[in-house]
Amino acid sequence: MTDTLDEPRTGAVLLDIARRLGAVTDIAGALESVAGDIAGLIPFTHCDICLLDRPGWVVSHEVGIRTRWSRASGRIDHAPVRDLLTGQCEVMLSEDATQDPRYTFAGAICEPILNHKLRSRVNVLMRVQGRIIGTLNISHSTRGLYDARAVDLAQRIADVLAPWFHILHKADRARRLPRVNPDEEALRRGALELTRALETERQRIGMDLHDQTLADLSRLLREATGDSPLPREVLAGRLRQTIDDLRRIIDTAVPTLLELFGFAHAVRVHLDRAGGDGGAQLTVTDLTQGAPDTLDPTVRTALFHIAQEAINNATRHAGASRIEVAMDRPSPALLTITVRDDGCGIPAAPARQSGLMHMRTRARLISAALDISADHGTVVRVSLRIAP
Repeated sequence: MTDTLDEPRTGAVLLDIARRLGAVTDIAGALESVAGDIAGLIPFTHCDICLLDRPGWVVSHEVGIRTRWSRASGRIDHAPVRDLLTGQCEVMLSEDATQDPRYTFAGAICEPILNHKLRSRVNVLMRVQGRIIGTLNISHSTRGLYDARAVDLAQRIADVLAPWFHILHKADRARRLPRVNPDEEALRRGALELTRALETERQRIGMDLHDQTLADLSRLLREATGDSPLPREVLAGRLRQTIDDLRRIIDTAVPTLLELFGFAHAVRVHLDRAGGDGGAQLTVTDLTQGAPDTLDPTVRTALFHIAQEAINNATRHAGASRIEVAMDRPSPALLTITVRDDGCGIPAAPARQSGLMHMRTRARLISAALDISADHGTVVRVSLRIAP
């Protein structure tokens, strides 16, 4: 790229960029407002800004060509500029990005580069207070157009854009968060406190049962080995009762797996235990990249207990031969946990309703929606609004 701008002119353009951004309040039009100034310094076919969003995800804003990059958020590990975002390098410069494996690696969202033949590319970091917030990416269909001069100009532009886009992005995220009125927020906080109290009580009862079970086993040992052992039938009955108590303790102790190995693993362990040797086909699918494990521990525990009860219903009462548990994010602000089985379904007037009641109560306490429907079996779906 030939050097057609002198230093005073470059400084004046950068100042104009800052002035224009100072009058912008909506991030959607921010890049468009300065696109002409950027093109005056570095000619481009396509220009975009890729910003770090929620953990593991990025959002993009673009001018020049409309592509899939700005239509939806994407994973950092699928971004063509992942090496920059993860701190592997400071700059990326390519004569022909369509042939450059740094941009076209397996799994990369590189269709815009290939479809629009964005050969020349320069990508530089955007930082605020030394922290990476995203990248400025400039592309042209002409091969080999950019050089070290373009890299220097791109970095100077990025340094001017970074604080403005950081502020606008924060404001945009705040607008995207669900609005809750004060009464609803107070109710939600009260519900969380109640759920925490219930969980503390559950742990206390579990410890009491554990102590009782040890005492029962010690007593059974004395009764089985003493001078006058109890009849075999009596010992068998007491032993079965103790086993039942111990099984309940194990079941209530499963949430510890949430802390050690995460939500999906705890659900998988419980599903395997509940399914036992019944020959049922059991599957657990997490399409959220571990989103349940980013929630408040109390909320996550409530979701686990809902899934646990749905699994128990499927294995103990529905006679299911297939049970599927799926975690999904149908939208950035929504998390769903779905338990689907092919059993006999829930009767119109079930003899035992406490399990269903417990699921509904737990859902209400965390402000989640619970839907139970019939679809060649039973589908239990809990939906929770979360921050995108």
